[in-house]
Formats: sequence, C-alpha cells, structure tokens
Amino acid sequence: MKRIHAVMVGQPNVGKSSLINAISGARLHVGNFAGVTVEKKEVRFQRGEYGIEIVDLPGIYSLHAYTPEEHVTKEYLIQEEYDLIINVVDANVLQRNLILTLQLMDMGKKMVLVVNMVDEVEAKGGRIDGPLLAKLLGIPVILTSAKEGRGIEELVESMIQVYERSDAIATITYNEKIEAEIDFLTAILRQSPHFQDQRKARFYVIRLLENDELIYKIVHELPIFLELHEALGESIRRLKLEFDAPSVADIFANERSAIARSIVMQAVKLPRRESLTDRIDRILIHPIFGLPIFLFFMWALFQITFTVGSLPMEYIDAAITNFAHWLQQILPPGDVNLAITDGVIPAVGAVIMFLPNILILFLGINLLEQTGYMARAAFLLDGFLKHFGLQGKAFIPLVSGFGCTVPAYMAARTLKNPKDRLITMLILGFMNCSARLPVYVLLIAAFFPTQSAGNILFAIYLTGALLGLIVAKILRHLLFKGEPEPFVMEMPPYRFPSLKVLAMELWIKAKLFIKKAGTFIAAAAMIIWFLSSHPKNQELIASYQQAIAATPHQERELRNELAARNLEYSYLGRIGKGIEPIFAPFGFDWRLSVAVLSGLAAKEVIVSTLATLYAVGEREHQGLIQQLRQHIDFKTAMALIVIIMIYSPCVAAMSTFYAEVPQWAWRLFYTIYPNILAWIGAFAIYHILEWLGY
Repeated sequence: MKRIHAVMVGQPNVGKSSLINAISGARLHVGNFAGVTVEKKEVRFQRGEYGIEIVDLPGIYSLHAYTPEEHVTKEYLIQEEYDLIINVVDANVLQRNLILTLQLMDMGKKMVLVVNMVDEVEAKGGRIDGPLLAKLLGIPVILTSAKEGRGIEELVESMIQVYERSDAIATITYNEKIEAEIDFLTAILRQSPHFQDQRKARFYVIRLLENDELIYKIVHELPIFLELHEALGESIRRLKLEFDAPSVADIFANERSAIARSIVMQAVKLPRRESLTDRIDRILIHPIFGLPIFLFFMWALFQITFTVGSLPMEYIDAAITNFAHWLQQILPPGDVNLAITDGVIPAVGAVIMFLPNILILFLGINLLEQTGYMARAAFLLDGFLKHFGLQGKAFIPLVSGFGCTVPAYMAARTLKNPKDRLITMLILGFMNCSARLPVYVLLIAAFFPTQSAGNILFAIYLTGALLGLIVAKILRHLLFKGEPEPFVMEMPPYRFPSLKVLAMELWIKAKLFIKKAGTFIAAAAMIIWFLSSHPKNQELIASYQQAIAATPHQERELRNELAARNLEYSYLGRIGKGIEPIFAPFGFDWRLSVAVLSGLAAKEVIVSTLATLYAVGEREHQGLIQQLRQHIDFKTAMALIVIIMIYSPCVAAMSTFYAEVPQWAWRLFYTIYPNILAWIGAFAIYHILEWLGY
C-alpha cells in the first residue's frame, strides 16, 4: 500500500477544523505534539491502494512566527518529513490568506490550495474562478465548503494526483533584482553537501534574506556558513539600497502583497454591496445595546444549562441506582461487592448525572465560536476589560475557561504581550470551568427554589468572572504596571454553524467526560471508599450488633449510627478531623473539609466524595440532595460555593500553568494566592449571612 503523509496548514479561522472533520468522519485522532502542549489533530483513512494521513497543524498567519502554536507549525513544516501541503484559505479574505500561500510555495513542496467557504462568497453574489486561480499560481486549486461537504472528494483525489506527479511543484518568481540575489546566494549554499536540493537551498536563502532565526540557527552550524554569511550581508545591503526599504523582509512582504492582489483581481469577482454580516453587526456590536445583548445571551445560556440539563437527571440517577442494586445481587458478597456498588458506581453516577448540563454549556460556547460572535464579544468587552488592566483579546481564553481551564491556558498564548498573558493566566481560575458545574447544580438544587436556579447559576459564574477582573486590576496596579497592548483582532463573517461539527465536538467532549468518570473519578472514588471503610472498629461493631439483637425494631437507626461512627473511625475520618480546624470558621465539618481537599484532584470528585460521605447508610432511602439539606445549613453551603469558585483549579490545570510559565516565583504565587483568597471569601460570606440571621 502506498502511504501519503500530508500536512494541513492555514491562517486561523479559515475552517481547517471543519474541513478535517468533514474529511475524517469518525476517524479523527486528537493529541498533543511531542513535548509541547499544543493540540494536534490527525486523520487516517484509506482510498483504494493509498493509505492517507493528514496532520492538522495549528493556525499560522505567516512563517514569521510569534505565538507558541505558530512556532510549532513552522518547525513542523521546515524540519519534519511529509509528502505534500494542503493549504486552506478563506474565500472571504483570499488576498490576505494568499500571503501565507506564497510563503509556503517558496518551500518547494508539492501543494494543493483549498479555497474554503466558497458558499459564503457565492451567497453574496461573488464568484471565484478556480481554474484561473490554479493557472495563475501553478498549483491545483479545490473550491470547498466544509459546512456543505462540497469539494471533499475532489480534494482527496487531487492529493493522490499531486502525490503521483513529479512536476507538481510551482515556484514564485519575484522582482528580477531579488531573483538575482537569490540565485547568487543559492549557488553558494549548494556548495554544502546538505543542500543538493535546489528548491530547499532557494527556500533557505529566501528565509535568510528575511532574517529567519530558525533557519539562521540551522545554517550557522554548517561549514559553509562563514562564506555565506559575508555574501548574505552584501546581498541584504544591495537590496535595501535598491528598494529603499528598512529590511528585506519588508521587500518580500510588498512583493507577495502585490502578487496576491494581482491574482485576486483576476480570479475573484465580488459584489459591492452591504453584507449580511455588516447588517447584523449594526445591532450586535452597537455601542449602547451590544453589551446588554451579550449579557442576555450568557444569561439565557445558563438558564438553559440548568433547566434543560436537569430534566434527564432523575432518570439517569434512577438508572444508575437500579444498576447498582442489580450488580449487588449478582456479585459475591464481600469487600469487592461493596467497593463497586457502594463506592464506585454511586460516586461515578453522581458525576455522570450532570453530563447533560455540561454538554449544553459546551454547546453554547461552541455556538459562540462557530457563528463568529466570539470575536464580536471580545470587541465589545475591550473597553470594559481595559478598566481592569486587560485587553479585549483576553476574552477568548477567559470565556474558554468556562469550558475547561487547560485549553484556556493554551489560548492565552494569543496574547503577545508577556504581562497581558501572565495576568490573564493568573485569573483564569476564577472562570468557573465545566468540572465545577456539577457541584454548583447539586448545591443550587439543594438550597434554592427551582424557579430561580438558572439565575443563581448565572450569578455564580458572573461573580467568579468579576472577582477575577478585580484581581486582574490589583495585579496590574501592583505587579504589572503599564497599559495593556492595543486590541487588534480579525472579525470573521457570521456563519451558520455546522450541525455535523457541533455534533462531533459534543461527542468528543462527552466521550472524554465519560472516560474521565470511568477512569480517574472511578479510581478516586475507589480510594475514597477504601479510606472511608477501613479500618473497622471491631469492638464498636460487636457492641452495636448486640444492641440490634436486643432492640430489633431500631435496627435501621442503629445501623445508620454504626455506619456514621465507623466513618469517623476510618482513615478518611482521621484525615478529615486533622484538617477540620482550617475550615471550621465557616461551619465545615470534617466531611466537607475532605470533599474540598479531594476537589484539587478534579472538581467533579467533590460530588462523588459528598455522595460517599453524606449518603452513608441511607442511599436507598434518601438522595444526596436531602442528605445535604440535613447536614449543611445555608450559610455553610454558600461558603462552600465561594471556596469552589476561587480556590486552586484541578491538578491538570495547575500542571498546564506550570508548563506555560517557567518562572518559579509566579508558579508559587499562583499556587498560594487563590487558596488564601478563597478562605477569606468563605469566612466573609459565612459571617455576613450569620449576621443577617441565616
């Protein structure tokens, strides 16, 4: 079987993810690049005698890389082995996207140009001449619409054809003065045995003329460098003098811009009329009404998250309870039976029950991204965020934190200013991630009326965000003096979301959540069950058995009392008693203290821990909500919400922060300050509510 290894590359927001999803169906593989916390998507499939693998590289504006994602893409393109490049461009902004295309063509690799979103151009009355575009560039051009599934088969066929052709490589020809210097330097570089390939030598020369640090480091190690370095300096001086430019990079940028403009003028016909995007923007980013509209959308999302998400909870809970009872009957009696039916299944079930809420929240965030509204929200909030020492672009990682803090830390890489990036990362923990949602839903259901539950959930998320902004203001004033960098961000056109892409994203999220519940949370539940069940006080058990024999009509009460006293005697009880004084000032007993501690592993574990500790002996008769109402008062529950809202995120998120921020001083600060702030906040809310008479 012949194997084709292709890379998919393009600027951000050109629809690469939608395109690779359209190609892959259910064959998508998601992971990280080796040694780097940057997401990598791969598609592997078979077409006839060809086994095809496509690696979807992170978005990159040009080969002049700035962000970590762009550096990963650039290094992969230059240093890895592959057969061809699939360059995806946005038909709506073709001229700008072609700048990267021309840089990629300099590499001397086989290429296919994919002009995506042509349906949007056609909907506006425009037209792109694919054959003419292919003739002008000298490479195959496929017009696609990932949303409609259009052009996907043609793309796969074109990949195979380009792979088989030996003459499928086109070269961009620049101004004759530039070409003369390129030829001069290429001849010198080809004297090295490492550069027998003419195309590779030409590409390296172009990048050296543009002062590319990565290429400079590679060539610097070669014996030819001394001779080349002197000639390179002369060529740069001649070109700057000839074109009266401050740098050769500017000369190439002007050349590519002129070429791209000429190509688009010939191959693209666009109507001159106000677009639907412009008409919608007049409302959604209105200087007065824009922000209230955004807040309404967020409020509606949390209302739907709670009300709709709570509908199947009772059925999921009943199904899991019935499954535990059934399994208890068929498994042999003993510790294994109890560990599974009393420990793992109820704990995992207590988390799985909230899967609908989490999927609805993710759906809302995905809709914001896919429709193009996320960029507008960042624009709307730029002025507001500046009051807190942030810029509008920080909104993207902040709102991503409502889904999961781990990718939110990675999204902060788009902030090029180191101070802006670090401030944003230090407050991301205040954006309540989806892992905290099950805890909030549980506590809201236990202590608030159903009709106000959605409003309370919205208030919790809004309060967390506002606290984060206040902390950002303090950090900017005390530790990061200076103004945030100006806000510059692309405004993509509005798009109707792809139902297939939405479904696939939700399926991936659901699969990852269930996998986490079935592995990590199940393991945590097993540990918590073991610690809460051992050691057993045999003397205590014997005395209660005698009492039960003497008063059989009180058997249930005595067994529940025995279970509670055994729990206090257990390893977990001893740990809880040890840390209880830390949390006692706001009414926590040792069980709540243990639950908070367990949340450092993963916030969902708090729910499973509460299910294990508070429902002991009574799971068959009363649900966890009723148990919490019996054991926790309102002000203690509010203090618990404040703790969960503010204190350190999960181990995975903390590890990602450590990977992104190498300075130990900031790592230590990040580890300590949220927990101190959470303790102060919980203490304050508890005693304020106590003073108010709760």
